[in-house]
Amino acid sequence: MTARAEQRVRHRRRVTRRRAVISGAAAFGITGAAIVTTTLLSSAGAATAWPTATGSKAVSSTIEVSGTYDGALKKFYGSGALGTSGQDEDQGPIFELADGATLKNVIIGTPAADGVHCLGSCTLQNVWWLDVGEDAASFKGKSSSAVYKVTGGGAKNADDKVLQFNGAGKLTVTGFQVENFGKLVRSCGNCKTQYKRTVVLSDIDVTAPGKAIVGVNSNYGDTATLSKIRVHGDSKKKIKTCVRFKGNNTGKEPTELGTGADGTTCKFSSSDITYD
Repeated sequence: MTARAEQRVRHRRRVTRRRAVISGAAAFGITGAAIVTTTLLSSAGAATAWPTATGSKAVSSTIEVSGTYDGALKKFYGSGALGTSGQDEDQGPIFELADGATLKNVIIGTPAADGVHCLGSCTLQNVWWLDVGEDAASFKGKSSSAVYKVTGGGAKNADDKVLQFNGAGKLTVTGFQVENFGKLVRSCGNCKTQYKRTVVLSDIDVTAPGKAIVGVNSNYGDTATLSKIRVHGDSKKKIKTCVRFKGNNTGKEPTELGTGADGTTCKFSSSDITYD
């Protein structure tokens, strides 16, 4: 085969692979700039590709979502009463999702207020937080059958928690990336009403600095299952993997009981978490 023929074959292979990626992304409702972001991410590399906003919108009062809200990768940021990036517990969210709602293709900028609230089962798909305020997202459903799904997207610059699990049910996070954070997921340690909570984390890129990947309350029957967790820039393994707490409903600070896999509350093996 001539050099020119080999070049044509390589070109056709690249085009075919790119078309396959775009086709797969479109099947999940990801289009436009979101597809560009998807193609930039390699399956084994560090989480470095963040989307470019297609526009911006100031939000002075919470956007209530029922059904599906597609932000087309526009950047939403708080103004007025939502114009804060602090840690106040009483802040309103940029988005509030009704039971069963889906929020997708959204960038939340600065100020971020209290990010996203899910009042029941919800799906967050390709949602990005550039600078987390109080929390990136809070899950508040009261039913044990509630299911919260976070698929794709990422968050950075969180002073404390990224995903706050206050309600009941199951939280699944896949294909997510986080950097410069306190805790990626935290089961509420001192809510007035406590529940058994299930957390499943898979295909996650974690970039230091950070404090913990997940924290759960073993005394309420919480479980956390981790797989395909890739930790970047933490050669000394300072980021805790799974932290077990004794939670309470009195508002006091919860007691830390231990960290790492125990096969009951924190479920993973050493091969489920890799470091580079």
